[in-house]
Amino acid sequence: MAVLAWLLIPLFAVVGAAIWGSWASRNKTIGDVAELAGYARFRDAMERSHTGTAGPAAAASASALPEREATPVTTTG
Repeated sequence: MAVLAWLLIPLFAVVGAAIWGSWASRNKTIGDVAELAGYARFRDAMERSHTGTAGPAAAASASALPEREATPVTTTG
């Protein structure tokens, strides 16, 4: 009976590998087309959101930022 158990282990491994192999080699082109179309829409939206940002609100927020002045570095030695 122990010999039968040891022979079933490789049999289950082969069956599992066959199932995994059939799942891994399935046709995935349908999902890829939808994902690529969604990425293209996202890229277009991001390009549109970055154009035209130099409006009055952008000018007001830019003038509210303080200018950085160069401060002299002093060393004590």
